[in-house]
Amino acid sequence: MATHKAMHKTNANGHYNPFPSFSYTGPLRPVYPLSPKRAVPAHIKLPDYSEDGNPKSERKFISRNNIKVLDKKEQEGMRKACRIGREVLDIVAREIRPGVTTDYLDEVTHNASIERDSYPSPLNYFHFPKSVCTSVNEVICHGIPDQRVLLDGDIVNIDVSVYHGGFHGDLNETYYVGPKASADPDVVRLVETTRECLDQAIQLVKPGMLFRDPGGVIEKHAKSRGCGVVKTYCGHGINQLFHTVPNVPHYAKNKAVGIAKPGMCFTIEPMITLGTYKDKTWPDDWTSVTQDGSKTAQFEHTLLVTETGVEVLTARLADSPGGPIPILDAKSEG
Repeated sequence: MATHKAMHKTNANGHYNPFPSFSYTGPLRPVYPLSPKRAVPAHIKLPDYSEDGNPKSERKFISRNNIKVLDKKEQEGMRKACRIGREVLDIVAREIRPGVTTDYLDEVTHNASIERDSYPSPLNYFHFPKSVCTSVNEVICHGIPDQRVLLDGDIVNIDVSVYHGGFHGDLNETYYVGPKASADPDVVRLVETTRECLDQAIQLVKPGMLFRDPGGVIEKHAKSRGCGVVKTYCGHGINQLFHTVPNVPHYAKNKAVGIAKPGMCFTIEPMITLGTYKDKTWPDDWTSVTQDGSKTAQFEHTLLVTETGVEVLTARLADSPGGPIPILDAKSEG
């Protein structure tokens, strides 16, 4: 490790870029070392990947036509997990300000999850090292919390998932960091368009909806504002499994299989860009960024199909931080 460390330029405070020769697409850099893995108390119910990083139950073959329909008791389990997820996200969001590190936001997420008798689902999922994904500026998704300080003018997506009572709840929002971010017309156009894309897609959800349909609505709205739609990552089924069938793509003319039925649970989570929709992954094998370094935003809810429509299990509360702001400059709507 000592010789490995010597390869990196280490700052006076011990911080370093672990991939100095990587061709970064934008200004953002990882700031290592990562903090040590956070402990989970013995009384917390663990998902099957918590020890070895391998979600064995997800890897059993599940036909894409065999989408789970939850019974009433299972639906109640999902409601509870998603309510806890919302509480945790809101607690973390209240800590977002210039000067805090994404590692601090990870600590807050971890502690708030544990306090609610919940396991932070990202932790050790396929060996992800942290308890939340923090995706800043050009990071599309799966950003690893580290020692980087948030700056006035940044945007940050916080993707919280919790495992409680045998069920996963999953949601994310993108937040403005400081007054500079919420005063930038392009940034506001991006974030608010993304928020509206998710809202418009949710309006489609009811029994009989085809899982290929939300993508058309999302792409149309994004394009109307001069934005791109990431194609690599999809919404997904969620229940006792963190990620399962169906796939719910966010772009038009996709080939997703399946029809929504009452009792099905899944996420919609569009990732929208100011520039190219194309992505590139950092050498940490997680952090996904836009190929042109342009900013990108995301919003996610976990949804339950009801007899007549949809229940947004991760819905915002009256006092949830963040929320929509007016798009600033009509000229920038492209």
